[in-house]
Amino acid sequence: MATTKKKALGKGLQALLSTPMMTTKNDQPYTATQVIAIKYIQTNPFQPRKYFDPVALQELAVSIKTYGIIQPITVKKINDTQFQLIAGERRLQAVQQLQWMTIPAYICEADEKQMRAMAIIENIQRENLNPIEIALSYQQLVDTYGLSHETLGKEIGKKRSTISNFLRLLKLPPMIQVGLRDRQLTMGHARALINISSVEQQMMLFYRIVKEGLSVRKVEAIVKQLLKNSFTQPFHPLPKDTALQTLQNRLTGFFNTKVTISHPSKGKIAINFQSSEELTRIVNLLSPSNV
Repeated sequence: MATTKKKALGKGLQALLSTPMMTTKNDQPYTATQVIAIKYIQTNPFQPRKYFDPVALQELAVSIKTYGIIQPITVKKINDTQFQLIAGERRLQAVQQLQWMTIPAYICEADEKQMRAMAIIENIQRENLNPIEIALSYQQLVDTYGLSHETLGKEIGKKRSTISNFLRLLKLPPMIQVGLRDRQLTMGHARALINISSVEQQMMLFYRIVKEGLSVRKVEAIVKQLLKNSFTQPFHPLPKDTALQTLQNRLTGFFNTKVTISHPSKGKIAINFQSSEELTRIVNLLSPSNV
């Protein structure tokens, strides 16, 4: 079943792309596998995934050390020595941890638009993406190709309602999105929170989910009562300084990681990061062109 979906996905991707790609007999846009020097590989600027769990990366490195690279990475040839990564950043980072000098790779001819799509599709095919990463990947495909939810669903083998449910997550406050990424709550919790129109009430209930470990069923019941205006149990209050909390939420969304602002007289802003790569990404966001 999984194989059938992947084939359909590959054909759908090629249908999306306006420029034909070089293909092999298996209708894949790759040349034969080659072993290339890691120092000549540039990262993919269109990589939609920003957070890489350091523990999972370490586990992958151990697996690669034991069994080798099962699936080569995919790169685009820039010139005789330089390559740009299209798919396989986790594998590349894991191999770098092992201090290997080379890695097997498929050499692919792709333009900028194709590279963006292939990186997104490769992420969607993974099983360990969090809901926000999936939603952002779907949104990038919608924005890049002007697809409707129904058309995108057909292209990647998903129901239209599935696409719509994921994209709705992006309407949640940034802090709740980060909570989803960090698995403080589940997709079920988030889908219930979306039905609340008030951001303040969404945040209040989010705090309760995290603090009290509320089940999805309990949250759905609370939301149902809220919508009927018969909810009587008090929420845990928001921080006293609502303006400060709003700013903290905005910074959390901007950096795509948890940001904490302590106050009052001698304040401090703390930006969480999990790896040197994520720190580099945050520093890049602080450049004059982004600030």
